[in-house]
Amino acid sequence: MPADSRTFPHEVPHAEPHDAAHEVHLSLPDNERVKVSDGAPVVAMVAGEASGDLLAGLLLAGLRQRWPEAITQGIGGPQMAKQGFSAWWPHHKLSVHGFSWELLRRYREIVGIRATLGDRLLHNRPDVFIGVDAPDFNLALEARLKAQGMKTVHFVCPSIWAWRPERVEKLRQSTDHVLCIFPFEPALLAAHGIPATYVGHPLAAVIPMESDKAAARRALGLADAEEVVALLPGSRQSEIRHLALRFFRAAALMQSARPAIKFIVPAVPGLLPEIQAIAERSGMADCLQMLSGQSHTALAACDVTLIASGTATLEAALFKRPMVIAYNMSWVSWQIMRRKRLQPWVGLPNILCGDFVVPELLQDAATPEALAEAVLQWLDAARQAPAKIAALESRFCELHAELLRDTSQLATDAIEKILQS
Repeated sequence: MPADSRTFPHEVPHAEPHDAAHEVHLSLPDNERVKVSDGAPVVAMVAGEASGDLLAGLLLAGLRQRWPEAITQGIGGPQMAKQGFSAWWPHHKLSVHGFSWELLRRYREIVGIRATLGDRLLHNRPDVFIGVDAPDFNLALEARLKAQGMKTVHFVCPSIWAWRPERVEKLRQSTDHVLCIFPFEPALLAAHGIPATYVGHPLAAVIPMESDKAAARRALGLADAEEVVALLPGSRQSEIRHLALRFFRAAALMQSARPAIKFIVPAVPGLLPEIQAIAERSGMADCLQMLSGQSHTALAACDVTLIASGTATLEAALFKRPMVIAYNMSWVSWQIMRRKRLQPWVGLPNILCGDFVVPELLQDAATPEALAEAVLQWLDAARQAPAKIAALESRFCELHAELLRDTSQLATDAIEKILQS
């Protein structure tokens, strides 16, 4: 069962739809193969998901500070583009949901992209290749490049501690170094002979230790005394189709119990029309405050969030918010993933805390009735058992401190050592 963004990608705006300008051509201009001056490297990268684009953008900021003239190119999204990255394909071309028909339908396209990209990189010979997340795509590409003498780095350890432990051998064959975002991962990889560096989780530096709830509410036109629930049903079309209607029907049940509750829905801009259409079908469109993006503002403003499993759950934990984690997928994907699951938890806050600190309702358990009841229990606790909320906030503060590092500098230091080796 997937445990995080590596398999449940998530909450950053997608790039614009693919068009002919993104196509790769193997007939390259000579200047693409010229190394830049002053020892600045040529870095190839692939970020295959929206969450990977966020991680890669933060890494590129560190690389750009160390080597302002570095050339960075490959597959990426808008966060990487802000750092001067040249995307040959947009990152969403690699985004699929579980072991689904979508994956089968797009398999040849994705494999073709990987083959063409590998040819181009072997033709260009960058100084280092960095695969950001997307292990199903990146590890095979890294193995091919490493076998041809290219230095390879993988950013974000595949969740071999949560599911699919067989990936560890593939990881050893594919990469020269792994940049880990969780503190227990380097020791685990060292036991398998894989060099790794803990660089912290970039989101821990982006999200403040104490968020300003009142300011977030003012920004959204919400009163301080109102009960506010943030609904985050995912950032991919397939997630929206599996979860949004459940979430909105749960909101209707909550509203029946407490008519004054306010609901906010931060949505990936490109999916906003589809989410609005689902809201209309649910009969809740007039009761939901739709936001274009602004997931961090919504998490800062809310009292509790009903949230799809993925990196968003870690963001909610870093905002110190109670949550109910939910997920639903096709029956085939569920059967495959649950058989590969190694831990009792799916949500990142629970995995990192080693306990069910927040409830998880998965697959058939994620009914509107169960979701509504679980969220209302958190709202009841805020009124009747504030010590329970305080204990959760304290644990999430500890987690935040564990993950807070200067990620871009630590990652850049590690990459520089690889380049010098």
